[in-house]
Amino acid sequence: MNRRTNILFFFEEVDKLFFDKKKYREWIKMIIKSEGSIPGFLNIIFTNDNNLSELNRRHLKKNYYTDIIAFRYNDANDNKINGDIFISMERVRSNAVKFSQEFEKELLRVVAHGILHLLGYDDSRGDLKKEMEKKEDFYIDQF
Repeated sequence: MNRRTNILFFFEEVDKLFFDKKKYREWIKMIIKSEGSIPGFLNIIFTNDNNLSELNRRHLKKNYYTDIIAFRYNDANDNKINGDIFISMERVRSNAVKFSQEFEKELLRVVAHGILHLLGYDDSRGDLKKEMEKKEDFYIDQF
């Protein structure tokens, strides 16, 4: 693995997920490069609802379950993307059922969503959310 680009996967208080990590790493790098940035050090942490809701309360002052939280660790003006993406496996499974999606497709959507947040995309308004969803769909198709 390139020492300057590290994309690592961790599992906290959830069963380990077996997937093609190399394929995911290449896909994540492709998204970042396609958006004009450089992949740096990224941690993808798969966890549960309780851990993610605690992060949501502590760091974002929000009191509800969410499927993903992304933290970027370098300045927005820096072209290299370094950060952590925390994903609730419970929310991914629940949303896959809720939206009649295959689990892997929902997982791809959430990972892409987190990467887009690290890249500076916002989904706080309806128009921005639609733009982000279009990007997610485009990148899922690239997988």
